[in-house]
Amino acid sequence: MRRLWGRPSDERGSTEASRPNVVNLILRVGLAFAFLYPPINALFDPNAWIGYFPSFLRGIVPDMVLLHSFGLVEVVIALWILSGWRIFLPAVGAALMLLSIVVMDFAEFQVVFRDLSIGAIAVALAIQNRPAFFRANQSPHAV
Repeated sequence: MRRLWGRPSDERGSTEASRPNVVNLILRVGLAFAFLYPPINALFDPNAWIGYFPSFLRGIVPDMVLLHSFGLVEVVIALWILSGWRIFLPAVGAALMLLSIVVMDFAEFQVVFRDLSIGAIAVALAIQNRPAFFRANQSPHAV
């Protein structure tokens, strides 16, 4: 697991050495908040959220089952991202979910446009935390 406050590796001091870890933490907390707020708020005001589901998904299961099942997925993604453990996969999943929300609810673009910005955070986290086999300059077998 990454250390939040890295040791200074040179004369620049601890602020410079720990900056990437702090930036990563800020991105993770921001993205996790965006994924935790809707399911928590949906517990208190489900009618405010159910309308964002596309009509072809509604009616397959009861609306509240659909809403809270999706909310459970959001909570899992948020907690995984907050954990800092192998967050490439949940970051990619978050980016894809946010993009699909914008595409499926394009008529509500005045509301969901923010999901594009939040999706950019998810993409940044995915790039920053990509596995070694996605890195062009590094062999996955390098020691």
